[in-house]
Amino acid sequence: MSDAATREKSTLVNPGTELAHATPDTAPLVQGRRDFLKYRDLGVTKASQGRMRAQITVATGKMQKTGWHYHVCDSQLVYGLKGWVDLEFEDGRKVRVKAGESLFIPGGLKHNEVAMSEDFEILEVSVPADMGTKVCEPPPGMEG
Repeated sequence: MSDAATREKSTLVNPGTELAHATPDTAPLVQGRRDFLKYRDLGVTKASQGRMRAQITVATGKMQKTGWHYHVCDSQLVYGLKGWVDLEFEDGRKVRVKAGESLFIPGGLKHNEVAMSEDFEILEVSVPADMGTKVCEPPPGMEG
């Protein structure tokens, strides 16, 4: 079948997006927005034309509190692969996400990562890919 015939029969909902397959060789761990974490870009940002980002986030063993912040995005999903991470949220909830558990965080929800295991590893997905992080004051009655 010719390229033109293939394009005519495409059922892609978002033309221009493409299939992305990542391996440890094609997506090595790199430095990212926090120096106590390493990140593995799974190629979703490029493949989705920035509609989504997917990465593996891995602890380096030097955990630091992130401080209160929120993300400028539609949503963020984390899925625990190894270890655990403790988060606190502006409504007073405290959540420990462990391996095999997930957490959906709506965009703009203030939170703070306060502890993590040395073997912490998560799959993190954000929509859209360009997820800004804004530092903010702790909510009333909560420390920084």
